[in-house]
Amino acid sequence: MTKMADSGSSVEIVEGCRLPVLRKNQEHEDEWPLAEILSVKEVSGRKLYYVHYIDFNKRLDEWVTSDRLDMKKLQFPKKEAKTPTKNGLPGSRPSSPEREVRKSLDLNLQSATAPSRGKTLPTPQITNEADCGNNSCSSQKRKVEPVPLVPQVPPAPPVPSLPTSTEASPAAVYPAARETNTFKTREDHDQISSLTTNGTARRLITSQPGRKRKANCGPTDEMIKVLQYNKPQSASVFLPPPEDSQDSSDGIPTAPRMTGSLVSDRSHDDIVTRMKNIECIELGRHRLKPWYFSPYPQELTSLPILYLCEFCLKYLKSLKCLQRHLTKCNLRHPPGNEIYRKGTISFFEIDGRKNKNYSQNLCLLAKCFLDHKTLYYDTDPFLFYVMTEYDSKGFHIVGYFSKEKESTEDYNVACILTLPPYQRRGYGKLLIEFSYELSKVEGKTGTPEKPLSDLGLLSYRSYWSQTILEILMDLKPDNGERPQITINEISEITSVKKEDVISTLQYLNLINYYKGQYILTLSEDIVDGHERAMQKRHTRIDPKCLHFTPKDWSKRGKW
Repeated sequence: MTKMADSGSSVEIVEGCRLPVLRKNQEHEDEWPLAEILSVKEVSGRKLYYVHYIDFNKRLDEWVTSDRLDMKKLQFPKKEAKTPTKNGLPGSRPSSPEREVRKSLDLNLQSATAPSRGKTLPTPQITNEADCGNNSCSSQKRKVEPVPLVPQVPPAPPVPSLPTSTEASPAAVYPAARETNTFKTREDHDQISSLTTNGTARRLITSQPGRKRKANCGPTDEMIKVLQYNKPQSASVFLPPPEDSQDSSDGIPTAPRMTGSLVSDRSHDDIVTRMKNIECIELGRHRLKPWYFSPYPQELTSLPILYLCEFCLKYLKSLKCLQRHLTKCNLRHPPGNEIYRKGTISFFEIDGRKNKNYSQNLCLLAKCFLDHKTLYYDTDPFLFYVMTEYDSKGFHIVGYFSKEKESTEDYNVACILTLPPYQRRGYGKLLIEFSYELSKVEGKTGTPEKPLSDLGLLSYRSYWSQTILEILMDLKPDNGERPQITINEISEITSVKKEDVISTLQYLNLINYYKGQYILTLSEDIVDGHERAMQKRHTRIDPKCLHFTPKDWSKRGKW
């Protein structure tokens, strides 16, 4: 039970305490969410508290004054458990369910072989003597009363194990991660499930015994038939069910791969990296408030403003240093090759080996707004594609994405970021669209490195949905017959990986089951929503303006 503070007594707030903290919500109304105190400091005789709002994104963490704290509901941190002692006496560490189960099994097995003196204990049915631990099966020196053993029973059939951490659900790949769905068996894995809007997975089709499946072809090669109804805005896409023996690589993704080059494993999180260390960044004509920790040099973290050159991204400690630097800096655009220009939008390709300083400075800046990625000072294996806006003063950075020169997982994006001043203006989708245009030139299908941030997830979901719906709606009847298309063809046209295509159809909740076939139904609401969304996308990537020649990075000499 959590200990509450006495409202009448004056108590000292320490790190680890929890209490409601006043903040403004999106409607600018007062609310009191529960928050944890991560740090306490004193500035000019006034105490400040760094709080993390429980169940809120870390980018909302902030320093607050004591007048925003609700001291009446203060919860002190629980004391750490002491070193365990024998017989569960005071001072032993709190038991976990796993330890309790193991302890009870050991006790039961002990009672079956050599129970303790005095009382006769009930014994479990022993299925395998080899399962006994060394301690429980060791001989007892003291005298005990004999207890009859329960006759042995044959071992029970093995129960299918739960998925491991590497078998996360599609909800972990494309979700705001609140709930996850796991596939327990191959049959469950092969069934198509649907992702709802809150990221949870629900089953569309339950397996029915006795139903026979057609085994024409795999799930990604079946022909999709499109029916045109009387209403021109609605259509149904027929998809024959997949074979039971089809490999998961051609169907629903089993799990997000966590072996990507920049995925943060959270194993080195501590109180320092949980807190923002930079107060404010001045980049060109914009002042940015960082969301997360970034490993800039320690001496710069105490500055009220960190100054960055917007062309080479060099960090400086004062405005005077920046002005002196600008007289020497000749760059007016990112280093590297300009591979795309249309209107005021340009893309520059930067090699992490040839432009180390710029790449490292870009990673430091990006880490201020990306929490789920780690930071590497070895930028050699990466390419960086920086999007800029041009005006009379030069090319100003808008956002970027990075990718591995050689990716064994078919990743076409490692990190992707639109800087806060340019967000909600369509630049995120433009970066995503450009990454897939590069994949088309390379002749590959690609997918972003997982996990995605919440904002990255929204952008990718929206892009995949619009791209796939655009193709399905453009299908025309051929000689009076229903048009046909395969999942593979959709993947080849868009360069979107097959797993992402299937998952997007599930997320849109288009899949139904009808007369032994999977049907994709495009309702008028979906079509109308798609058309409204496409009207907002004023800026698109023009493949004719792309001047890009892919390199064979497998030859180490070209690095």
